[in-house]
Amino acid sequence: MKFSAKEQYALRAMVEFSRHFGEGPVSLSTVAQAEAISLAYLEHVVVPLRTAGLLDSIRGARGGYRLTRSPGSITVGEVIRALGGTLVSFACVSDAEDPPCARTDISCAARQVWERVRDKLAEALDSLTLADLC
Repeated sequence: MKFSAKEQYALRAMVEFSRHFGEGPVSLSTVAQAEAISLAYLEHVVVPLRTAGLLDSIRGARGGYRLTRSPGSITVGEVIRALGGTLVSFACVSDAEDPPCARTDISCAARQVWERVRDKLAEALDSLTLADLC
């Protein structure tokens, strides 16, 4: 199991936004500096987070981004899913089977292992909130 750099940076950025929750919008340059992430890369990371409804943007001189909900109500699983859409890369148990596993209609002893891994990973990521990480 490997999470992409984009997913890792998104989680770090969301934790930084959490640290400023309730203080108003936070500029991307502030987050980029605090987390040692390239501003140009961070600009790409926030787009799917905003699309997923986890971040809100405010324009203007005092603008920036802010969480749409409290850090205690946003899970790590939500952040990861916002970036990649799926938590596991096994075709037979992935949410996005593309292409589907050739053994889907055949009994496969390994499938139950991958289902269990997927379920436990989702459970772990969905049980942790941004507030837990702060």
